[in-house]
Amino acid sequence: MASSKILDTKKAIVEEITDKLKTSESVILFEYQGLTVSEVSELRRKLRENEAEVKVYKNTLLKRALDDMNLNLDSFLEGPNAIMFGKNLLEPIKTITEFAKNHDKMTIRVGIINGEEANLTVINEYAAIPSYEGLLTMLAAGMMEHVRNLAIGLNLYAEKLEN
Repeated sequence: MASSKILDTKKAIVEEITDKLKTSESVILFEYQGLTVSEVSELRRKLRENEAEVKVYKNTLLKRALDDMNLNLDSFLEGPNAIMFGKNLLEPIKTITEFAKNHDKMTIRVGIINGEEANLTVINEYAAIPSYEGLLTMLAAGMMEHVRNLAIGLNLYAEKLEN
């Protein structure tokens, strides 16, 4: 029988996972077997820049935390998995998806976006959304088009009045 100290440690880890799941906007479960230590370090560094982190937990402890949140991802909890917890929604998903495209040995399995399960298709759709800066640029370009058209219209009206 397990000692109470070991059980308390496991309960603390499950609570930690549950807290991270609740406070993260994006969570990605991925298979990392086959990546070198330097590749994993590079992934961690890139994710840290986007306010995200990678953790490795035992699947049984992760399952208990997911059960606490009423999420059933049992079919994905086989083999070695790592979990990415992102405080932001888009940037960590973009980073990990881009990293997975460049490293064949890494496989994204499933995600949790805003507390709901997201399959690989949904994750790829989120990864295809332009960055915040890109969206602002697109908005500014759209607004500039209207200003340009207004200026052309006013110029034509002024020329018409002169004639």
